[in-house]
Amino acid sequence: MSPRLFPVSPPGPRPVPSRSPPRPPPVSLAPPPLPGRSVALLGACLPAAPLSRDFTILSRDLPGRCPETVVPPAAAMAPKKKAKGKGGKGPAVVDASAPENMSREQLLEHTVRLREELDRERQERNSFQLECNRIQSYWEITRRELEEKKAELQNRDREMEEAEERHQVEIKVYKQKVKHLLHEQQENLTELKAEGVLSLRRAQKDHWDQEQELWKEKRSLNIKLKEQELANEAAITNLCLKHEEEMARLRSNFEMQTKEMEAKYTRKMQALRDEMDLRRKTELHELEERKNTQISELMGNHEGAFGAIKNYYNDITAKNLTLINLLKEQVEDLKKKETVLEKEKAEVLLQNKELTGPLQETQELVAELQKKLVHYHRDKEALMNSKAHLKITQKELKDLQWEHEVLEQRFSKVQAERDELYQKFTRAINEVQQKTGFKNLLLERKLHGLLSLLEQKEVELSEVFAASNLSPSALSLVSHKLEDVLNSKNATIQDLQLQLARVCKAHNDMLQTFEAKLIALGIPLDNLGFQPLSFPVPGQELGQGPAGLVAVPT
Repeated sequence: MSPRLFPVSPPGPRPVPSRSPPRPPPVSLAPPPLPGRSVALLGACLPAAPLSRDFTILSRDLPGRCPETVVPPAAAMAPKKKAKGKGGKGPAVVDASAPENMSREQLLEHTVRLREELDRERQERNSFQLECNRIQSYWEITRRELEEKKAELQNRDREMEEAEERHQVEIKVYKQKVKHLLHEQQENLTELKAEGVLSLRRAQKDHWDQEQELWKEKRSLNIKLKEQELANEAAITNLCLKHEEEMARLRSNFEMQTKEMEAKYTRKMQALRDEMDLRRKTELHELEERKNTQISELMGNHEGAFGAIKNYYNDITAKNLTLINLLKEQVEDLKKKETVLEKEKAEVLLQNKELTGPLQETQELVAELQKKLVHYHRDKEALMNSKAHLKITQKELKDLQWEHEVLEQRFSKVQAERDELYQKFTRAINEVQQKTGFKNLLLERKLHGLLSLLEQKEVELSEVFAASNLSPSALSLVSHKLEDVLNSKNATIQDLQLQLARVCKAHNDMLQTFEAKLIALGIPLDNLGFQPLSFPVPGQELGQGPAGLVAVPT
């Protein structure tokens, strides 16, 4: 009889077959995340015993996974009440018949599914390789930073050692001074003893009291010397303790100040750069507008006023010259005709009375012209002040233009560094893609070989099922062996799923950190070319991990 396919329920108690002794409940099979076939290879495990009953090959197809198991048909045809136990949540049937009963189209569809699974696994492997390379590069950067910090710490230790050496030198100097004092005191004592002996020989009776006083002084000096030595030792001990405490405090303060200053000045630099750029742009724009408007207004007003005043004073000067010349001619004529005018005095007096009115008008005109001259000098002084202010403004504008050129050069330098980094990154990605393409080609060749071997094993398995009859005990032994193998594979699969979730979580965290760093440096994210990983796996979401998975293996 040919084997039949039945749906396999999720983990739960297996119904007992009616024509065989009770069997232990099967172990639940979790979907492995590795590509496989839905037909179990049992040819190597089956003993050469006659088959007493039929078996059904069951499988449950989950997203991209194909687990296999073998159960008796009686267990599959058990009553529905027992099948709806703890695991009765709805079985999933993948294959409708055994491999030997499947048509060529069904086998081709099954092969297409397996190839899709292989492509998906290949893509995942490529992404994992890229993440590994990126993590390795970040690890290198962190290692270099750690070496720099170690070098800085060594410099601090060297400074401490130099300070300790200086301290030891000072202690040696003080000890040498004490030795000199002791030596001088010893010499003084020797001299005093010699003088005392001589004076004792000369006049023992007269100088006995003096000798006693000298001995008392010697004793007091010794006591003072010992007290001084003890005080010096205590002072040296206190200095050593204070020095150690001060060094520890300075070390901690310097480390804390270094961290705070680094963070503070990084924030200040970024904020100041943004603020100065915005302020520079606005001030330049406002200054340019004010300068242009003020210059145009001043030039127009000054040109108009200067032209009007120039024309006015030219007219006045010409009129005054003509009037002066005319008056000179009249004076000469009057002198020449003085005798004649004597006779016509009455007429001249009348003429003078008539000329009094125009004279007053002329005087008033002269006063008005003097006032206009004063206004002209004031306008001229204001024009000079405006020119001086304009020169200062032009100088400030030149300084701002120079600063703008410096900032543009820095910006071009930063852009060049960014382009260079992007080119290096692109070359690294191309190299990785070439390597992975070559590995994918090798894997495809291996897959073709495994597919041919699988077809051969399927033919052998169908022949074994057709030509063999297994006893229930042998069948139970084979089932237990197969379940043990599948349990070990499931444990391996779960470990791989956990590692995959960790790697995806690390990838997403690193991508977020990289994007934040690019935003902080002012680099656009259009050409980043990376997306967070989000492949669905039963019971969890990759890139986030179950229960707040941390991307650091414990």
